[in-house]
Amino acid sequence: KKTKEMVKITKICCIGAGYVGGPTMAMIALKCPHIEVTVVDLNQQRIDAWNSDNLPIYEPGLDEVVKACRGKNLFFSTDCEAAIRAAQCIFVSVNTPTKKTGLGKGKAADLTYWESAARNIAAWSTSDKIIVEKSTVPVRTAEAIEKVLLRNCPQEGVHFDILSNPEFLAEGTAIDDLTMPDRVLIGGKIENDRGTAACAALCEVYANWVPKERILTANLWSAELSKLTANAMLAQRISSINAISALCECTGADVSQVSFAIGKDSRIGPKFLNASVGFGGSCFQKDILNLAYICECHGLQEVADYWYSVVGMNDYQKTRFVRRVVSAMFNTIRNKKIAMLGFAFKKDTGDTRETPAIDVAHGMIEDGAKIALFDPQVPEEQVRMDMGEEAMKSITCYSKPTEALKDAHAVTIMTEWDEFKTYDWRAIYEVMHKPAFVFDGRNILDHAHLSEIGFIVYALGKPIDPFLKSAEGA
Repeated sequence: KKTKEMVKITKICCIGAGYVGGPTMAMIALKCPHIEVTVVDLNQQRIDAWNSDNLPIYEPGLDEVVKACRGKNLFFSTDCEAAIRAAQCIFVSVNTPTKKTGLGKGKAADLTYWESAARNIAAWSTSDKIIVEKSTVPVRTAEAIEKVLLRNCPQEGVHFDILSNPEFLAEGTAIDDLTMPDRVLIGGKIENDRGTAACAALCEVYANWVPKERILTANLWSAELSKLTANAMLAQRISSINAISALCECTGADVSQVSFAIGKDSRIGPKFLNASVGFGGSCFQKDILNLAYICECHGLQEVADYWYSVVGMNDYQKTRFVRRVVSAMFNTIRNKKIAMLGFAFKKDTGDTRETPAIDVAHGMIEDGAKIALFDPQVPEEQVRMDMGEEAMKSITCYSKPTEALKDAHAVTIMTEWDEFKTYDWRAIYEVMHKPAFVFDGRNILDHAHLSEIGFIVYALGKPIDPFLKSAEGA
């Protein structure tokens, strides 16, 4: 067994300049001015954006952090080979999407980019490296990656220590999450000296600003599984309250009052108990499907089915929302202009991955609706990529909300942007067709005020408006 002293990390490379790699490395550079941080990506356009005044992702506070460090100890480059050779510690933060074809299609994680990164690290490394899994990966990925590294490194005596350092960032609050994390989890082969030393080296980086009691160490497999489990548990809470929202509508209960009451129980707590049209984002669905698939591979079908049901409830909630829109508007939305406010999966981000707005828009378009879309952070090109050319024939994107709302038959709230609450809804009512409908998929508006103005209001999990009951024949 090879023993090793803890290395003092002074040069870090991160492969992948996306939603995780960019902000995480910017924060390390800010808090560790003695460490040189280089973020590399094969996408020249993305790297150019990181080096410009118009960063490729929107995240409150990110601009200030990047501009404070860029060109000093934070660099963005497409020269992967040079950065890998120079670094003592390499974070791998590449996309691990759900497989679209082959074994595990629609469930398993696609590790193509991860394996490619590992092969490049092996080919270009001339000294020992600490490799840090930052991407969300299946349990025991480190084992497979270690084999790729060892079998593909032409240099004699080069050693790779693999750590798992899952990210627990929430988009929209990523900078706060990085500045004051609940915990930093580092998994390694802590049963031997080398693994312990590698863990200690990364712990020392985070200890520059994170209190030591919040830096947790675990074995590799526990760290990998903790990330999948955390996202599965959070998504489960959303699906649970969304299931109750359907029951509330049938019984006259108010889901907001129910979630407030149960959130006061210290064993449950108030977070992730807001009923909505469904969860989205790059992680929740992908990680649950991945977790369920791993369970299937280990013969745990009942466990897999349990987690699949969380995704099933999310799909049901989106379908139920579309059904409510159609039935409330006299069972036809053909050629009716429906304003869709919001397309991002949550406020304070431009990220649209797995946003419920995609499925809701497709559902309404199938029924013949004309969608008038406004989101303050999502450009039309992104909507086009997510929806496809055929669907875009029924979608018009607007740069101003007033244009999207003019002559609309209904408004659907898809993202909880704060600005939607500040609109002059009386003026909006005046320019809409009557009866004017509001379908609040995020429960952010003042529904009593809207009803007073004259809107027919549907809010998820709230007592149903008498007009809606009569329109639906209830």
